[in-house]
Amino acid sequence: MFEILEHTADIGFRVWGKSQQALFENAALALESLAVELDDVQPAFLYALVASGEDEESLLVNWLSEVLFHLDGRQVVMRQFQVDQLTSREVIGRGWGEPRDPVRHPSKLVVKGVTYHQLKMARTPEGWCAEVYLDI
Repeated sequence: MFEILEHTADIGFRVWGKSQQALFENAALALESLAVELDDVQPAFLYALVASGEDEESLLVNWLSEVLFHLDGRQVVMRQFQVDQLTSREVIGRGWGEPRDPVRHPSKLVVKGVTYHQLKMARTPEGWCAEVYLDI
């Protein structure tokens, strides 16, 4: 679903999906996987996720920023995502997880933000692919 991309000051990932919705879902999981150990996360609670943007790239950045806001701002860790609606300007979805417990969900990296640096998103013969870099 995704692979880590090396960078001197940041960390990135390349993510795939058979559909654009799956790409967004897998990107959210990649972000969470880089920031927190997900092995003990229980998908016990449902969290609404909504983001808007001017184009596909800003929509992806804002979607991931919403996921990051839940992780850092609301102290919620999620391990499953579903995009219910995706238009050219809005994404509406859900994440399943639970309140973050530092003992059960130890940090891997402190992600400060989602960047536009070297951001790429494209349709491929297999579906969709994106490259995203995170400020750490």
